[in-house]
Amino acid sequence: MAQHSHNFVEEYDGLVGFGLDRETDEHTIIHYLQKFADDAHIQTLIKRLTDEELEEIFNLLNRLMKRHLSEPEYHRLFLKDDHHH
Repeated sequence: MAQHSHNFVEEYDGLVGFGLDRETDEHTIIHYLQKFADDAHIQTLIKRLTDEELEEIFNLLNRLMKRHLSEPEYHRLFLKDDHHH
């Protein structure tokens, strides 16, 4: 059974655009990230990214998680490690 899900991008039928309001911005970011992480897309793009771009993405994601997730949330939501205390 898969631990990861990308259901939002499959089900969302609202506006995809940035700058209108906070709710639309949030939905747009979820939509973009789920499409960005699609296996076929990322496998094509990943080989074209520079070392600096790879590091930039890695650092951004880690910085955001450290800033906004507690340690238990990080383990449960990102690592999918339900056994961490």
